[in-house]
Amino acid sequence: MQVSEVQGPAFLSPLRGQTIYNVQGLVSAKSSNSFWLLGPISDVRFSPGLRVYTTSVSVLSSVKPGDHISLTAEVTEYRSYAQLNNLFATQLSSPKDIIVHSSDNVVSPIVIGVDRTPPTEELSIHDTGEDGWLSVPNNISSIDHINATLRPDTYGLDFWESLEGALVLIPSPIALNFPTRFHEFWVRGNWTATGVNSRGGLSLTINPDGVPDANPEAILVGQPLDRSRNPDVSIGTKLSDIVGIVDYQHGFFNILPTTAPRVLSHPDDIPLTTNITSVATDPCEVRFGDYNIENLGPRSTHVHLVAEHISSCLYSPDVIFLQEVQDNSGSRDDGTVAANITLDNLARAITRANGGHYSFTNVDPLDNQDGGIPGGNIRPALLFNPKKIGLVPGSPHGGPLDATKPFRDSDGKLRLTFNPARIDPKNDAWFETRKPLVAHWRTPSGASFFTINHHGKSKRGSSSSHGDARPPVNGGVEQRTAQVQIIADFVSSILALDPDASIILAGDFNDYKQTRSLFTPLWGIMHDVDALAGIPLEERYTYVYDQNCQQLDHVFVSKAIADRGVEIEHVHVNVWARSIRERASDHDPTAGRIKVC
Repeated sequence: MQVSEVQGPAFLSPLRGQTIYNVQGLVSAKSSNSFWLLGPISDVRFSPGLRVYTTSVSVLSSVKPGDHISLTAEVTEYRSYAQLNNLFATQLSSPKDIIVHSSDNVVSPIVIGVDRTPPTEELSIHDTGEDGWLSVPNNISSIDHINATLRPDTYGLDFWESLEGALVLIPSPIALNFPTRFHEFWVRGNWTATGVNSRGGLSLTINPDGVPDANPEAILVGQPLDRSRNPDVSIGTKLSDIVGIVDYQHGFFNILPTTAPRVLSHPDDIPLTTNITSVATDPCEVRFGDYNIENLGPRSTHVHLVAEHISSCLYSPDVIFLQEVQDNSGSRDDGTVAANITLDNLARAITRANGGHYSFTNVDPLDNQDGGIPGGNIRPALLFNPKKIGLVPGSPHGGPLDATKPFRDSDGKLRLTFNPARIDPKNDAWFETRKPLVAHWRTPSGASFFTINHHGKSKRGSSSSHGDARPPVNGGVEQRTAQVQIIADFVSSILALDPDASIILAGDFNDYKQTRSLFTPLWGIMHDVDALAGIPLEERYTYVYDQNCQQLDHVFVSKAIADRGVEIEHVHVNVWARSIRERASDHDPTAGRIKVC
């Protein structure tokens, strides 16, 4: 019997649960608990490779790569009970009656990009809906339950499944992310890829048919079979060819290299600064920054690097939207909610970095009601240059449960009932998550504008993009959508009183614009600054996760600002770092310039 007959043309073996005899193939690789067989290629839907799992030292020692063998074993489908969303992996278990027919045979890997080329757009036929793999609702079907016949020329998961257990070669791989704590990293090889950005990574974009691109042409590089250590990489690192086994584990298809690849080159280090610099001659211009500063507390060691980024890379914007500002006791769960010490430390660090003098404002939350690290009480906050802008006076500072609303005062001027304050903080949409911070500002020339600083519900609870649930579970998407709706309603309430109001909405939305259903409430009343500025789709990213450069941090402006023209730039001081250790945050900051009068 051939290996391909065991694998069959679908995700699950047609022979699962059966004992089969005289399975033949070449031993292509070995690990501490398995060896792999490679057989002839017939139909591209039938993988020619197969794992043989055993804990027997004598069995493992009886075979070596290059042996042509036959054996008897049971066909099993393995999935860890702790990872129930994983796909099943086909393997042979309890091998016996092993016969070595010949040795020292040449085992030629399948060259990806030459012998077989992965598709570039969709992961699975089951990712139905207008937003493809990001469609809502999620988890409406299951790959292994349906067990459809593979279509490897069209769908990425089908492609990698059609090579499960096979020995392959990845030519000229380029890294797409930093290594995980297990020293795994994503690559694309010398084959067609979509969404390639200027750094060499793969960005989330939209396919020509209007569906979000899932980047199925990327593959995870797992731990080498010979126990060598994978190198440290970052986006754009070029590596030597990788020969290894296509495997499925921990929620992803991956390549298990026979030995670790070598680094050939890293991207050039270039100065990362915004081109959006200050123009003091125009009193209507406001420069802004947006930065998720990753759980910054009063004793955080990365405060000086954040300050350096604000001073030297963003050139000290007039107002800075901050997310993940911890309280004055940091992650210590002691009931502290005020963050004035944390914010003052950052402001002082910016001054020491020659970034000027900043004031700050925020609304302290109720203890442990806003998600994040217990005791950290992270919240959005605002730094501002008091020489350039100031809060419109006359309204009280809002508390954690005060819902601000726009109104016209007795003089007909547009005001907020609380300033700064929160939007509808008692609404269930904000349960255990941050509430957006609203502020009303005035420039020395008398122009006014509004800012809304948003940090959406986290994606905790999401499933792997290579998992069984289709479309993949996008944890918290319903709550994030409700949050955007509440913000949109608040913006509409301002525009109902003044259609020409200048409003900036910015922050960490914890989702991509390719999840278009989430942002639907904003369309028609706010405008995406990236689109207004003409930034190419593949360059719109502030974060990297798994194989994707992606944008979690967004900026929207009202029509009045959009009509005057905007500038925007994502400054990749962290995503382009040489290593995780050199980053200040897992997010990149954004710099922009608008006119408010």
